[in-house]
Amino acid sequence: MPSAPGTISHVSDTARWVAIYRAMESERPDALFHDPYARALAGVQGEAIVDTIPRGRQMAWAMIVRTQVFDEVILEKVRTGGVDLVLNIAAGLDARPWRLDLPRTLRWVDVDFPHMVAHKSAHMAGVAPRCDYRAVAADLADAGTRTTVLADATAGARCVLVVAEGLLIYLTADQVAALAADLAAMPSARWWLIDLASPRLLEWMQKSWGKRMSTDTTSQFKFAPETGTAFFNAAGWREERWISSMDAAERLKRTMRGVWFWKLIAMFYPKRVREGFKRFSGYALLERTR
Repeated sequence: MPSAPGTISHVSDTARWVAIYRAMESERPDALFHDPYARALAGVQGEAIVDTIPRGRQMAWAMIVRTQVFDEVILEKVRTGGVDLVLNIAAGLDARPWRLDLPRTLRWVDVDFPHMVAHKSAHMAGVAPRCDYRAVAADLADAGTRTTVLADATAGARCVLVVAEGLLIYLTADQVAALAADLAAMPSARWWLIDLASPRLLEWMQKSWGKRMSTDTTSQFKFAPETGTAFFNAAGWREERWISSMDAAERLKRTMRGVWFWKLIAMFYPKRVREGFKRFSGYALLERTR
């Protein structure tokens, strides 16, 4: 599903966009992670998007930090949490099965649109994954397809970590609620790793980048619940851990330009407001409660 250079006409184009950020980080001498496949997977379209959108390269820090945090949580749960299957929904151009130090016995299932699965499969042909890897081509927006795919992908698993990186913000609240309920219905589901935006961040993203998105609804920013991770409670999930993107960026030394100014301003706010800033953007590890 090719797009005009520099345009985001479908949500899958965002995977090419983010892949360039992973390539940029990988090429640093002090790289947090190494993804040698990212630049080829992103292609000229990924480069064009980063060069076209406002502050395209300045915003790399956010996706780089997200990648590293997700890497850390996935490895932690695989090594110490008993996870025997990672289910990566809307997998995009993530190459973790090839670049992370994973057990050979770990099962990893990528699920994404057929054209994305075909694109990644073609580029990764001949490269051996480090675990028991399988890709499934499917549109999980269809409820019937989703139920069948989830059941098939998790058959025989004892403990599943679901990964949804860069997905939820493109869904409506009803779509997220339905997905959450279906994932919680999987007997072996234990954890769900997501990134989550606040309403204020959503508003900023819509103003900054919304005009660069096409009228195609899949690429529009939508989901940023007022209640944060409590949104998922009704579907059978609770927050096990919240990781502020700003805190993680400071720990990893990948902060945004001018962060010193915002830290200075924050000093004049009450403590409860400063704590609220930590929910502006971040990553949540959810645990199933049913």
